Amino acid sequence: MPNDQPRMWNYTSTYQEPLRTNTTHLASGVVIQTDAPTDNHGLGETFSPTDLLSTSLATCVMTIMGIHSQSKAYALACIRANIQKTMAAQPRRVAAITIDLEVSISGAFTAHDQEMLERAARACPVAQSLHPDLAQNLSFQFQRV
Repeated sequence: MPNDQPRMWNYTSTYQEPLRTNTTHLASGVVIQTDAPTDNHGLGETFSPTDLLSTSLATCVMTIMGIHSQSKAYALACIRANIQKTMAAQPRRVAAITIDLEVSISGAFTAHDQEMLERAARACPVAQSLHPDLAQNLSFQFQRV
C-alpha cells in the first residue's frame, strides 16, 4: 500500500563550486557549510564531510552523557572533546576517530557512576551507526570541580 503522505524533509543541501556544499536545518534555518579537504582537491576552508562525521561522534557522545546525567546526584560542569580523524586510502574513508574527553564533574560521583556514564557514551546513536571497521577510540579524563 503506497504512502500518499508528502515527505517531510529535515535538511536541504546545495552544491556550489569549488567543491563546497551548504546544508540547511529546516526546523531552525541554521546553515552549515562543507569544503573538500586540501588533500582531495578542495579549499579546506571549513569542515569537510568526513570532519562532520568525526565531530558528530564526539558531539553525540557528549549529548548522551548530558542526557544520562540529568537524573543523577552529580552534574556535568563541562565536557571538552579533542578529536582526531585518521583517513585510509584504499578505499578513501575514515579509518579511525580518536576522541579524548575531559569531563568536569560536580556533586556525588562514584566509580560505578563513571562506568555507567562511559558505557552510555560509547553506545550513542552515532557510534552504533558507524561501520564496525571504523575504529572508535574514546578516552575519558574525569576531574571534580
